Amino acid sequence: MPLITERVALARNGENDKFICRMASGWAVMGDVQFLPGYCLLLPDPVVASLNDLDAQARTTYLLDMARIGDAVLQATGAVRMNYEILGNSEPELHCHIFPRYATEPEHHRKMPAWFYDWKTAIPYAEETHGELRKNIAQLLTGPL
Repeated sequence: MPLITERVALARNGENDKFICRMASGWAVMGDVQFLPGYCLLLPDPVVASLNDLDAQARTTYLLDMARIGDAVLQATGAVRMNYEILGNSEPELHCHIFPRYATEPEHHRKMPAWFYDWKTAIPYAEETHGELRKNIAQLLTGPL
């Protein structure tokens, strides 16, 4: 089963340990690693191959949810900006990476895409470490618009 399909199935069944909340277009989840605290993803439900496979209304909803997650992460973390990336090259199902960026990042990373970090040695998501942030983001997303 493809990774995004698998993660959406886990969320539907209440088994995704990185679950933030259900959104109109899909599922907000924390990233598997947290080298940038607050790194999240938006997984569409139903899963589609790309943004181009959604009709105009579904695209609008997905992109609005993406921005809403960014707003919540900014507020929860104090990051200076957000980066949004929809790639689909290695996982060919729609999903958006939502990265908070910080003034405290090392200079050699600050102006580069998040992909230049060492993902293999990055801090993995752990509820004990990142759960409070996950809950804060969820609270901001489930409150009034």
